[in-house]
Amino acid sequence: MDITLLIIGLLLMIIGILGSFLPVLPGPPISWVGLLLLYLTKAIPDDWFVLGITLAVALIVVALDYIIPAMGTKKFGGSKAGMFGTTIGLVVALIFPILGILGIIVWPFIGALVGELINKADNKTALKAAFGSFIGFLTGTFLKFVVTVVYLGLFISKAWEYKGALFPFFD
Repeated sequence: MDITLLIIGLLLMIIGILGSFLPVLPGPPISWVGLLLLYLTKAIPDDWFVLGITLAVALIVVALDYIIPAMGTKKFGGSKAGMFGTTIGLVVALIFPILGILGIIVWPFIGALVGELINKADNKTALKAAFGSFIGFLTGTFLKFVVTVVYLGLFISKAWEYKGALFPFFD
C-alpha cells in the first residue's frame, strides 16, 4: 500500500507542476495532495505542522493567482479582455508549441494584446495593458511553479530519508 501511495503522490507532484502552467489545473493544491499521500504511508511519520503550513501556502498561492494578474492588469490600465486573451494565448502555446518554450512567453502576450485591441483600446493603451496582463500572468505562474517544485523537493527528500522503510526489499 505504501508503494501505491508513493507512486500516486509522485504522479500528483508532476501533475501539480504541469498545473502551474495550465489554467485548468490548480497546481499547488494538487502537489499538496501528493505530499499528503506521502505522509499517509506507514513509513513516514505524521507531521501535521508541515502539512498544515504547506496547505496554507498552497491555498494562499491559489488566491494570489487570481489577484496578481488582476492587479497587474489594473495597474497598467487593462481590462478583463486582456486577462482572457492572456489565458487563450497560453492555451495556444500549449496546443501548438511552434516556438517551443519561448511560445509560453510570446503567445500569452499576443493574446493579451489581441484581447485589449478587441476591447477597443487604442494601440498604445492596448500594448501597455497587454504588458500589465502579461506581467501579472507571469508572476502568478512563476509563483505556482516555485511552490510546486519546492513541494516536489520536500516529497523527494522525505521519501529519500525514509527509503529503507518505504522500500524494505532494497535493504
